[in-house]
Amino acid sequence: MDITGEERIAAPRDAVWKALNDPDVLKACIPGCERLEWISDRELEATVVVKLSLIKARFSGRIELSNLNPPHSYTITAEGKGGIAGFAKGAADVTLIEDGNETVLVYKVHADVSGRIAQIGGRLVWSWATKLAARFFENLGQIAAGT
Repeated sequence: MDITGEERIAAPRDAVWKALNDPDVLKACIPGCERLEWISDRELEATVVVKLSLIKARFSGRIELSNLNPPHSYTITAEGKGGIAGFAKGAADVTLIEDGNETVLVYKVHADVSGRIAQIGGRLVWSWATKLAARFFENLGQIAAGT
């Protein structure tokens, strides 16, 4: 599934870039994130609790930053296992466009799920993933803007 969107953030691009690379900020932005820690200069380990319909699962996995072009863009790739609930993986290309004292964050996400979560149905999973992506970038915008 593919998701695209943008978020206008009332903060300069450098502040948004800094927020995108701060594990405490990322943890606060990821819905259901319980743990997020650097394990190398480009990799983090995460634990995220996900609730979709009747399924609630704890996913553990890794997040990797690549295609780094500070402070303009990067790709964030995540992969997680949720036991019987299934497997999720995805990548987001994130671009920061300076617009005066604000930043327009543009994202393109591609995600795949398998297992019980995938059995729920494509439309429901797509709707849920779209809401999670929008909430993440909205949370990031609020934190970066200091609101």
